[in-house]
Amino acid sequence: MNDIIQFIVTNLPLVLCLLTGVGLLVLEVFMPGFGLPGTSGIILMLVGIIMTFTNYGVVAGLAVTLITLAVAGISITVSIKSAASGRISKSALVLNNVIQPEENERMNALAGKEGQALTVLNPVGTAEIEGMRLSVVSEGEWIEKDARVQVLLVEGSRVVVREIKG
Repeated sequence: MNDIIQFIVTNLPLVLCLLTGVGLLVLEVFMPGFGLPGTSGIILMLVGIIMTFTNYGVVAGLAVTLITLAVAGISITVSIKSAASGRISKSALVLNNVIQPEENERMNALAGKEGQALTVLNPVGTAEIEGMRLSVVSEGEWIEKDARVQVLLVEGSRVVVREIKG
């Protein structure tokens, strides 16, 4: 046991790179598009793997590569399953019972209606309008959580809102 602790302490930058990289990839799964967390996660994982190859040779590098890929795959799978049915599904990160605009003709009647941002809109987020929880997009500005918003227009599945100032 002491050998394992000593190895982790000695190789703390390597371990942190790999674990942080996997964590950022899991975070990326819950964000729209592919952006900074996913790119940073991949870079950190590559840095950790390269450090292993450099310090411990090819066999250790290949082993760490396989272990890192397995841990990343398992972590992402567990996160997605949890988002669908576990603790994460009850958080504000996951849209549950969201009405898809193209599925409901009432959506067109929302233009001009007011509601409240349930999450930060940067520019995409969630708002409650007329008692419906919707995925919305601002005009490009950052809108704080709990801010009052007004629906500007509905185009297919896109609901555009603007913050009500004052």
